[in-house]
Amino acid sequence: MKYIRQRVLAAFAILALAISGCSTHETADTIFINGTVYTVDEANPKAEAVAVKDGMIQAVGNQQDILKFQGDDTKVVDLNRMTMTPGFIESHAHMMGVGYNKLEIDLMYVKTYDELVEKVAEAVEKAEPGDWITGRGWHQDKWIEKPDNMVKGFQTHEKLSAVSPDNPVWLRHASGHAAFGNAKAMELAGVNNLSIESLQGEVEGGEIIKDDLGNPTGIFTERAEGIIGKLVPQETEERAEQALELAIQECLRLGITSFHDAGSGQAYVDRLLRFKEQGRLKIRTYTMLTGTQPELLKEWADKGPMIDPDHQVTVRAFKLHTDGALGSRGAWLLEEYSDRPGHFGHETVPMERVGQVALMALESGFQLCSHAIGDRANQEVLDQYEMAFNKFPDLNPKDQRFRIEHAQHLSLDDIARFGEMNVIAAMQAIHMSSDRPWAIDRLGERRIVEGAYVWQKLMEAGATVANGTDAPVEPLDPLPSFYASIARKTLQGTPEGGYEADQAMTRAQALKSYTLDGAYAEFEEDFKGSIEVGKAADFTVFDKDIMTIPEMEILDTKTMMTVVGGEIVYEGN
Repeated sequence: MKYIRQRVLAAFAILALAISGCSTHETADTIFINGTVYTVDEANPKAEAVAVKDGMIQAVGNQQDILKFQGDDTKVVDLNRMTMTPGFIESHAHMMGVGYNKLEIDLMYVKTYDELVEKVAEAVEKAEPGDWITGRGWHQDKWIEKPDNMVKGFQTHEKLSAVSPDNPVWLRHASGHAAFGNAKAMELAGVNNLSIESLQGEVEGGEIIKDDLGNPTGIFTERAEGIIGKLVPQETEERAEQALELAIQECLRLGITSFHDAGSGQAYVDRLLRFKEQGRLKIRTYTMLTGTQPELLKEWADKGPMIDPDHQVTVRAFKLHTDGALGSRGAWLLEEYSDRPGHFGHETVPMERVGQVALMALESGFQLCSHAIGDRANQEVLDQYEMAFNKFPDLNPKDQRFRIEHAQHLSLDDIARFGEMNVIAAMQAIHMSSDRPWAIDRLGERRIVEGAYVWQKLMEAGATVANGTDAPVEPLDPLPSFYASIARKTLQGTPEGGYEADQAMTRAQALKSYTLDGAYAEFEEDFKGSIEVGKAADFTVFDKDIMTIPEMEILDTKTMMTVVGGEIVYEGN
């Protein structure tokens, strides 16, 4: 026994010498020192420094050990006690929407209807008669003051139309599930009191909101948006490239190194590939192909996923849109809306179609991601997933990683099914912060407590919860969503103790939801998502320690550095 022990010790000594020898020859390209490094690696959760070679993590440890990797040409980056995490992964947002938001009227921060009207009036002054005025971001439930005249919870168009008599105006709701048009836009679309009934065939799965006299109010929800939306001039490729460039810059400024785009077409994929070839794509992208183009899904199913060996442009998912949003009362519910009796929301895609696409995805190697907010939509989608999995008994559902995007309001009976089938809940914690104050009016207290934004219940059921913002529905900044994950409060810090505080994430869980769980949601957990040897050198550096500071200080924290593949692609002041 003693002899065996001596042989084992000798072997370890030789191995140690070999590692030491390698370290003296394999010098790093870059070393990051003097920081607080949260690795999201359970075996080594915290470190001081990181060495990078050829865009990959070479070593993680204390500063003294990492400095051994320094050579004559090694770049040394002093973090000055700032906090480094794995690069943040935005698991559900809309890249082109983020960019276009910077090119149109940004209504995300308007606090009243009058302020919205003022912004449109300013745009009209700069426009030629007949030019379309477009924007996005308004949300009537977040306004600090409600208009005098409201119909079914929405404002009416008269004030808007008064400041824009010669320009059609089309303003999309923050959620993307409703839009607001003025009289000129409705005139061009042929929408009036007399024509509105003849248009009903065009709005199945949506609604033209009317007042008591049957007059259109200017609000169009869900699929009814297409009546006016189809008249808005198509974007040029030049403007699309400008929007993509702005969106990439915004990602890097906010510490986002990877981006899951929740539903785009071939033009977007081609644009990404062109940016990659030109060296303009500084982040990693994962694209869900939009289910609004059935022929696109069929075309990709025939040729299979595009998995980029460079991990920059991967296309491996289909995206379906099965119900609306809670704000517009379009989310599909099992019970009627508490604040609109008799109304249950909308099924925006036939469930038979969900089943068909699920089967097609399993046959062709694609992941299926389904937008579902209401409890009925979630239940129906889970039923279709289960049906599809049962048709392929040789496939392990846990390997397919189907997703439900949002999964905001669930029936108690369905929560466990996420874990049982390994359905990823791609949720946006910031929605809880923004929506919870008024969501209780839509659902009532029982449904809120039992199944709304139930992160802990899902994780306890064995489900993966990937975090994000749904930008431009919410601002792209991940820190408010990280804050909402742990505080379950509004961004003003209310209420004391948070909403349904038992469902709050720990800070470690919140960080993992924005890094390693996001990587898992795109089959990339072996490549990125944690700071471990052999993984991509994707890092986000903050000026404050988001894992220890008081929760309200998280909202004042700034991104100081964004690193993708070992390259510093953004530095803050």
